Order: sequence, then structure tokens, then C-alpha cells
Amino acid sequence: MVATIPAVVHAFLRGHILAAAEKFEVTVICNSENVGLLDGLPARLILLPIERKPSPLRDLRVLFGLFGLFRKYRFDIVHSHMPKTGLLGMLAAWLARVPVRVHTFHGEVWATRTGLRRIALKRLDTFVSLLATNILAVSQSQLGFLVSERVLPLGKALVIGAGSVCGVDPVRFHPNVEARNTIRGQMGIPMNATVILFVGRLNRDKGMLDLAMAFKSLASKNEKVVLLLVGSEEDVSVDQIRSICEAEAARIYFQSFTPAPERYMAAADIFCLPSYREGLPMTVIEAAATGLPSVASRIYGISDAVKEGGTGLLFSVGNVAELENSLWCLISDPALRGQMGLAARERALALYPSEKVIREMVSFYEHCCERH
Repeated sequence: MVATIPAVVHAFLRGHILAAAEKFEVTVICNSENVGLLDGLPARLILLPIERKPSPLRDLRVLFGLFGLFRKYRFDIVHSHMPKTGLLGMLAAWLARVPVRVHTFHGEVWATRTGLRRIALKRLDTFVSLLATNILAVSQSQLGFLVSERVLPLGKALVIGAGSVCGVDPVRFHPNVEARNTIRGQMGIPMNATVILFVGRLNRDKGMLDLAMAFKSLASKNEKVVLLLVGSEEDVSVDQIRSICEAEAARIYFQSFTPAPERYMAAADIFCLPSYREGLPMTVIEAAATGLPSVASRIYGISDAVKEGGTGLLFSVGNVAELENSLWCLISDPALRGQMGLAARERALALYPSEKVIREMVSFYEHCCERH
């Protein structure tokens, strides 16, 4: 297994390792400073400095490093995640003649790009698909998008179950009154506030500037509405968001990366994801399992995670007025929030339980080995 960020390792590999280790020897190759990342799990951990941003010399070193590891351990399956890791991992696996080469597409960076940059990034994804023997998409709508954009030929890829790579753990993600009260108390959020929650990387592609503008207007209408942001700052800072909100900035609360997002979800009332691109947003599904309705952009990936009008409301991507109106609809109608929250939890546990997703993924590995 090749991945670039600990979030993927934590969300995806823990359950998969326990299940897969019954039939396979598992090795995890990722970029992390935590040498004890997989302590207690039956898997080998190899750390490589795989960086998210392009760096030709360092990326070449990683490519040679992966090639050497694949030649040394003679893996039967290499499964890569994330764009650059997919390129390096699939190329190294192809050079090392690994028989089963699996890549999972999560969300296409080029979907929000234009011109030559879009063309170049798109062709890299096509190259990855050619190097891989098997391709997975994390949602049906993402698969349809990749086929329509001619990145993949029809029939090249499949979706495991209803989608996702890890599913949602119903024991971890559930309504939690204790966590709700504790988090609100620790952060100074009034108990009677209506909390809009965003969980993820703070960047433009996630629609953070749109959310800031919508919240500014909403907060001026209702003094009990607050915005809770949970995640690492990237090309959008919390200070930038607060500057947009001006007088309403005091009602923006921020928590950097946390290993326990479920506690912040339990403290919220509405989950919001105004993203411009997604493969299948697990945060929406995790929030749903916690009993939260969602307001999110109507794009591929999200359209699988949210049943429009049933478990949440969707708006046209980039349309701040629609985003504001959708949020206001749930803010002003607690009964509708509760109804959609219950429906969201039922749907998340029916379609995306982690045990089911993990079982189907291991069956997929077995089928791949049988065919090769």
C-alpha cells in the first residue's frame, strides 16, 4: 500500500490491515514523522519522504526508492492512493513488474484547473490508468466523470460497494451529548448556538472563501449562528476568513488538525462542504453518521454522499447566494434539521459501514490475485 498522508493511513488502513492480514502480508509505505504509526497492527511500515507538492529531484529519488522496495519485497499487489503517489507508485510497480497494480482515484486536481495545466494534469492521470492493472473510483459519479473526460475507458474501473475506501465506523461516529457539551464548553461556544461545521483543509478548492461570504450574511441575520472550522490552513487562512466576515469574525471558531473530528461533529448542527471538487467526501458521510444534515455543492462525488432533499441540501458550486439560502433553510427550521439528520445517519450506516467496505475490498484483492 502506498499513500502520502497519515489521514489516509488512519482512515483507510487500520481496519483494512486487520482484515487483510488474515490472508496477506501487508506493507504500508507513506510519508509520516510518526514511526509508531502502525504500532500494534500486523503490518510493516516503511517511511518515504513523498511530498504533496511537485519536486522533480526529490520525486525522482522517491521513484527509485519505491522501485528498490518493490524489487526487494516482490509484492503481489501494490495499491496506491492520491495523485502524485499514484504516478510514482504505479510507474515504480510497472518497472518492477509487480503483477497486480491498483490505483484509487480520490478527486481530480485538474477538475478546477484550465488551459495547459488542466491538460497536463489530466494526461498524467490517464498515464497512471495505463500503468495500473486495476483502477478503483471512490464513487459512481466520480467514475462517470472520469469516463466522460476520457481519462478512463468504459469498463476499466470499478467502485467497491456503494463507494468509499474505508467506510464509516458507527462506533466512533455517532450522536454524542457528552462530546457536544465538552467541545462547546472548551471552545466557548454557547450551548444554544446553531453551529455550522466545516472539516477539512482550508483552501480555495474547498470553497472556504464562499463559505466566509455566506456566513457573514447569515450571522448578520441571526445572532445565534456560529461557524466552526476544523482542519489545517493551506492557501486560505483563518485570519483571511475572519477579515471577510468583519464584524461577525468573533463568531468564527477554529481548531487545527485533530485526530478526533467526531467530537467536533457531535458539537455541531449543520455540516457544510462548499467544495469545487471531490471524489467522495468522507467527512460528509462521517458527519451523517453523527446525525448531521449537510449543505454541500452539487458536484460529482458529493452527489453520492448526500441524498438531495433527504439527508441534506445541495447548491450550485460557487453560488454564494444559493449556499446562504440553503444554510438559512436549515438554520431557521430545527425540525427539518432533525429529520434530515436522522435520515443521514440511517443512510450512512446502511451504505457505508466500515466492516462491509473492508470486507469487499479484501475480496477484491483476492479476486485480483486469482486473475493474475
